[in-house]
Amino acid sequence: MRRAFRMTFAPARQTTALVALLCVALLSAALAFPIPSANAAEENEPVSQCLAMAHGIGGVQYASLTPVALETGEVSITFVGHATLRIETQGGIVIATDYNGRAGPGRAPDVVTMNRAHYTHYTSAPDPAISHVLRGWGEDGKPARHRLRVGDVYIRNVTTDIRSSEEIGRLEDGNSIFIFEVAGLCIGHLGHLHHELTASQRAKIGRLDIVFVPVDGGYTMAQSAMIQVLQDLRASIVIPMHAFGPHTLERFVAGMKGSFRIEYAIDPTVTVSLRTLPDTPEVLVMPGF
Repeated sequence: MRRAFRMTFAPARQTTALVALLCVALLSAALAFPIPSANAAEENEPVSQCLAMAHGIGGVQYASLTPVALETGEVSITFVGHATLRIETQGGIVIATDYNGRAGPGRAPDVVTMNRAHYTHYTSAPDPAISHVLRGWGEDGKPARHRLRVGDVYIRNVTTDIRSSEEIGRLEDGNSIFIFEVAGLCIGHLGHLHHELTASQRAKIGRLDIVFVPVDGGYTMAQSAMIQVLQDLRASIVIPMHAFGPHTLERFVAGMKGSFRIEYAIDPTVTVSLRTLPDTPEVLVMPGF
């Protein structure tokens, strides 16, 4: 049986909604006095609902540019295993994260994202039925950059560095954090994150309501450092993945107690919506690790 969240907004989220409406008004006013863009391609990109109007400024309170009170859609999330989660939207779009050839039960995804720290996070032979294959690493020394609107989902990425077995020791922009914006929600997958986020990276990520986080404590980064990342991101729901066993998972859960409520799902699939996000930040442990 699927577990659905049915909780009301906390006052802070009501405040965010009011701020969002104010942002919309300010944005409309700003459009009357357009500023030339240095990058013409960016002018044609969808407006991210998860970013503040001012990018990269320390201390910015992120607010949706969409009036959140109007969002009613639900999103289904299934933990397939390891770092792969299957996201299904009301508009019928299916996404598989860190896809290694397995995408869970059902039809082939419309979109898959991949990272390359290890072969368990990507495949060189994706199902040909997949329309969009988004690799988290770039070619010719350039970072990957994805800005994709498909159906009712807007997908973008923020690159981070990874440790490398090559002589350089560190591969810049070798990993991507993918953000999925759908039904008013901002959902982030941290991929194979190897370091704490810079202020610039946090600004590019923006608001996250739900975050999928690797908790192995070694292959990616120490659990204490990953917990600090989560405290900085302040998502409403944290879904651990990439655990490599129950003992590692429970150590992570113990480290999150106090700042986050702990919930255990019975089913590997949950249904979430903006209206039903918990009023207290929580770690949601899903079966199938």
